[in-house]
Amino acid sequence: MLSARQQAMLDFIRNFTDEKGYPPTIRDIAGGCHISSTSVVDYNLKILEREGCIRCDPGISRGIGLPGLRNQRTTVSVPIIGSIAAGEPLPVPTSDTWSTAWTEALDLPGELVGAREGIYALRVKGQSMVDALIEDGDLVLMQQMSTADDGDMVAVWLKAEGEATLKRFYREKSRIRLQPANSQMKPIYADPDNLEVQGKVICVIRRVEQWR
Repeated sequence: MLSARQQAMLDFIRNFTDEKGYPPTIRDIAGGCHISSTSVVDYNLKILEREGCIRCDPGISRGIGLPGLRNQRTTVSVPIIGSIAAGEPLPVPTSDTWSTAWTEALDLPGELVGAREGIYALRVKGQSMVDALIEDGDLVLMQQMSTADDGDMVAVWLKAEGEATLKRFYREKSRIRLQPANSQMKPIYADPDNLEVQGKVICVIRRVEQWR
């Protein structure tokens, strides 16, 4: 038999999932059920799972499921690991990659990420990709990779300059052309040995007010 707190949590999970189409986080449950500690929520979730009232997937953000309920959307937490220039390259914190000690994350529908691995987000600075509908302040969803095909939109690390930039990638004989999507801006040319592809753009998330 469930306690009053466990029943309240179960009712909250059901109502939240029905209203939003995806399950709540532990913090959502704590706030919605007026529980001061997330560890208390976690303890009672384990009991609800043991009793067969819910199922939990610890490897997925918002991984609480309700047995028998269809069309639940799983979400994936994607870290926002920094900013990238869509203009002239900007310096970034370290000489090899962006910091992995992020403080922000996006909860995105699982189907947007799919089976891809190495997914992260970068906040765009600059106007060089406006013709590709990427504005200053937008977020780009990236898949980590070290190679690119001609025409791919990639985040590139310029080793000697210690800078990173977001551009279209093209090979031209002995050099790489990093092409802006802005007719008012000139391309950047780089020696292949001075360039590292850090990731490929898979999705653009337009700026909303809270990101400004």
